[in-house]
Amino acid sequence: MSVLRRLGPPSVGGATEGAPPPAAGAEVDAVVREVLRRLADEAADPHGPAVEEMVDQVLAEASRTYTRAEREAILAAARDEAGGYGPLDPLLRDPGVTEIMVNAPGEVYVERDGRIQRTPVRFRDQAHVLQVVERILAPLGRRVDESSPMVDARLPSGARVNVVVPPVSVRGVAVTIRKFAPDAYRMRDLVAAGTLSPEMAAFLQAAVDARLNIVVSGGTGSGKTTMLNALSSFIPADQRIVTIEDAAELRLQQEHVVSLEARPANVEGRGEVTIRQLVINALRMRPDRIIVGEVRGGEALDMLQAMNTGHDGSLTTAHANSPRDLMSRLETMVLMSGAELPLRAIRQQIVAAVDLIVHQRRDRDGRRRVESITEVVGMEGDTITLQDLFAYAPPPGGGPARFAPTGLLPKALDRLEGGGRRVRHLLVAAGAAGAAGGRVP
Repeated sequence: MSVLRRLGPPSVGGATEGAPPPAAGAEVDAVVREVLRRLADEAADPHGPAVEEMVDQVLAEASRTYTRAEREAILAAARDEAGGYGPLDPLLRDPGVTEIMVNAPGEVYVERDGRIQRTPVRFRDQAHVLQVVERILAPLGRRVDESSPMVDARLPSGARVNVVVPPVSVRGVAVTIRKFAPDAYRMRDLVAAGTLSPEMAAFLQAAVDARLNIVVSGGTGSGKTTMLNALSSFIPADQRIVTIEDAAELRLQQEHVVSLEARPANVEGRGEVTIRQLVINALRMRPDRIIVGEVRGGEALDMLQAMNTGHDGSLTTAHANSPRDLMSRLETMVLMSGAELPLRAIRQQIVAAVDLIVHQRRDRDGRRRVESITEVVGMEGDTITLQDLFAYAPPPGGGPARFAPTGLLPKALDRLEGGGRRVRHLLVAAGAAGAAGGRVP
């Protein structure tokens, strides 16, 4: 059974189960549908002047006179429907919207400034949502139906799209779009936004320059990819970078970059290319650095091995609730590779590969902050030891963010201060004294 048949026929007047009753926009919908019908009848270019001509024809035949503002609104809606993504286009053009969530034809939410809000935007019915989805997927050669009810894609702008259809999505077609800023955030932008302090940013720049391997951890929507983009901006322009992602989101500023993207299986179940296969292949491409958008499975083992075999300075992200939780998650992901390794050997691999963890968190107010910069120190017995170098402390009673060094010297201090770099002064804390691995003298 097709998705359209499962969703049922279009509802009369644009109403749909679970959606609010038709608003004043029903009249606009009627005009737009007539314009689309005439464009289809004449096989006119949906991106050309024919759209405006058809709108003027339909309005001239109407029983009432439309104002200039009404005409412009109808024309914009007709252009979006004819050659764009329909009701989603105004949200995609809105620079203040960072995420779009379609739960039902009459339930469209967005994220602004880290907060989720419901919008007045609506689709006519479930078939209308599916029509827009198919317009997104068609140029990519991807599909979504009952046999393959979930799909990831990306828009030409780089926005990431996830679609789930019945029977997996019980209420109908669900669409989630993650937008990204037109210009990739740099570290100074994150400092200005209060994500981290200038001292932390300077320390991370030294860490990238010193080719430390860094994992950015955090929950969903905590800003991991944004931080990864910012960190990558510190990589020298003369180094060869290979990026590996499920859906290409990273926007590196360097010229010498090769971007690899995983691919799902086709209709016959063939042609799948996994992140793990791409990581293995990247090792044959003479990379100076490997950047994996996110490790979430067996590819973690290959990423760790790459970090241990001459690809220092590599970067990746992973979902975790804390730096300590990240260690456990990496262990689990290595075991998912099928490698029959003892737990101690896995932990030794992690310690040898990962130098720093940048842990991010999204606060209740929607702001994204670096909660800690943590060093992987080594092992004591069978336990991986960590130490925080910087930490965020919520200010009492509100106020500006408070980031502070813990006063501990990193084990990798010699590497960090090689080549004339200086980081010791960034790590100064009151009352600190001691040697590397201890406190700042």
